[in-house]
Amino acid sequence: MAFGLNRVELIGRLGADVTVNHLTSGGRVANLSVATDESYINRQSGERVDKTEWHRIVTFQDGLIDMLGKHARKGRLIYVDGKLQTRRWRKDGEDSDRFSTEILLVPGGRIQFLDKPNGANGNAAAEAQAQNGTAMPAGGAPADDMDDDIPF
Repeated sequence: MAFGLNRVELIGRLGADVTVNHLTSGGRVANLSVATDESYINRQSGERVDKTEWHRIVTFQDGLIDMLGKHARKGRLIYVDGKLQTRRWRKDGEDSDRFSTEILLVPGGRIQFLDKPNGANGNAAAEAQAQNGTAMPAGGAPADDMDDDIPF
């Protein structure tokens, strides 16, 4: 029996707002472009070199597409947990195949925003506390709703 692991995790910034397309089958597909950055020192010149790698993210899940349509904006920092998929197709009139390797978000995968949306002033927790008298911890749940039992 063959066994393999196909899992990708990355943290990067969205290069553009999400693009949602409608399929002829009636479904939808969301496409994201995520940039990851790294730097290194060039041994010959001693200068720092910055390198950006671009990744294509794809999902067909309706609930996730709705959420991305509301929140996935250019520049947002995100965490993605998905799997690699390589598609092959041939364009009309061409003799050779084209390939695209993407990160596919499937059930069990995950996408999480790691920053606040642009324009958020960071005072939402203080405003909520002032309105209803409850403290809001970093996780966003009222402090008085937290269990004392930690599940791990």
